[in-house]
Amino acid sequence: MPVDEGLALNRHGTSLGIEGPFLEVGSYCGKSGIYLGFAAKETGRLLFSVDHHRGSEENQPGWEWHDPEIVDPETGLIDTLPEFRRNIKKAGLEDNVVAVVGDSLAIAKDWSTPLALLFIDGGHGSEPAHADYENWVPKLLIGGKLLIHDVFENPEEGGRPPFEIFQRAVTSEFFEEIDAVGSLRVLKRVGSSI
Repeated sequence: MPVDEGLALNRHGTSLGIEGPFLEVGSYCGKSGIYLGFAAKETGRLLFSVDHHRGSEENQPGWEWHDPEIVDPETGLIDTLPEFRRNIKKAGLEDNVVAVVGDSLAIAKDWSTPLALLFIDGGHGSEPAHADYENWVPKLLIGGKLLIHDVFENPEEGGRPPFEIFQRAVTSEFFEEIDAVGSLRVLKRVGSSI
């Protein structure tokens, strides 16, 4: 995540006009969690960071973004949770950032706390991106902010699913776009029923 996009996450987290926690889908090693975590700390909130910590498709062996240093030598699987926890601790955010480890859809199914801010940066394949949108967005309060990462209009610059879910939101009657920084899009929920 580029610094300007991280600072935008923080700025939008500190400028909410409603109460409620933050939730990010896809935390990887905690970079976005630190930007949002400081906003949560400043505003007296919690950030729930939802991730299975096994990496996305592009993080797996043989793919461009694979990092062998985050592979658990015992299981042979990617495990970003230890690095995430170290980074949150180093930032002094353990009281404000809560790791929620598991499958995003399984967690969303039983999640009942309304959200003031939702950051979607989970799986970038079509199925996981649309499922995150469909299962988490209804939990966002009116006046809350929806932030979507890796939104590229030009398909040659990045995958289509984040752009597609951004289009779903911006063309609906329930959201208005309020900011764009790099590949980060920020929308405010204005409609009552999704």
